[in-house]
Amino acid sequence: MRRVTGPVHRRGRVTGRVVAACGALAFLAGCAQGAADDGDGGLPGAPTGVTAAAGSATSVHVMWNAVSARPGVRAYEVYRGGTKVRDVPASEHMVDVTRLAPATTYVFTVRARDTDGRLGPRSREVRATTPAAAAADRSAPTRPLGPHGRAVGSRAVQLSWSPSTDDHRVASYDIYQGATKIHSVGGNQTAAVVTGLRPGTSYSFTVRARDAADNLSPASAPVRLTTAPGSDDGRGTAPTSFHAATHRTDGAYYLDLDWIAPRTDGVVTEYQIQLDGQPATSLVWGGDAPRGKATYSFYLGREAGERHRVRLRARLPDGTWGGFTPERTVTTGRP
Repeated sequence: MRRVTGPVHRRGRVTGRVVAACGALAFLAGCAQGAADDGDGGLPGAPTGVTAAAGSATSVHVMWNAVSARPGVRAYEVYRGGTKVRDVPASEHMVDVTRLAPATTYVFTVRARDTDGRLGPRSREVRATTPAAAAADRSAPTRPLGPHGRAVGSRAVQLSWSPSTDDHRVASYDIYQGATKIHSVGGNQTAAVVTGLRPGTSYSFTVRARDAADNLSPASAPVRLTTAPGSDDGRGTAPTSFHAATHRTDGAYYLDLDWIAPRTDGVVTEYQIQLDGQPATSLVWGGDAPRGKATYSFYLGREAGERHRVRLRARLPDGTWGGFTPERTVTTGRP
């Protein structure tokens, strides 16, 4: 594990050093500027949470987390190797790269361009291998059955369905909102989480299965869901199993946190920790962010008997903040 040190701003003063207990973690001090927002009008940052998965023998679905930048992001550029293959509007953060060769490994990166036309650095490279094409495959997968779902607060829904069958295999599932394809997941996945929705709004979702030859199944029965009205606390998008404790090392006390990443189809790479009612720090994973349990530890001070309240939240792949965890209370020098 890599150790990262730096200042933590708490109650307007520097309290000490920070120790990262999770590998490949970059540290942002202060009150949680966006992962890609340097706060001074510089270039947009490199997109995080980039993934790539084959959708068929000739296509790959590329996803990334929305980037925050000043004055704003105009578009994203998607590269296959060193060649730009797609421009994507700032309101979207996924795309299908098509016209690929079967049974071939490709490397993808993403860059953000701001509204002033400045291009940020490339994301880390991700790889995907297209499956082999099936000879003369004109048979589409069966229709996904039993689709159902539930609203998760005011901004997200969870969908699931029974697997389709195919004479070869299902390569991916496409999720539609009305007539518009909004997402894609691998053929071994029969659930999806859709975020970035509007409060108090009715939506209709369907699912279609796709095989390696790009044959599409009929659409599933529609799943009609309505998000909760107003601005809720987002608890459905909060990290779960959140624990807090302290330990003493070399005469100093440290706050130890662990949690389970919120369930999303993208990768959560940024968290904000709130200490005693104030933002204490933002954590940004520069490499592979944990999809399950995550841990973090930072310096509190040398005084025993100090009581602290702590909670955290995640920045979702659509660029919005999810809900906070329940608040935990710890006291230095006590178990």
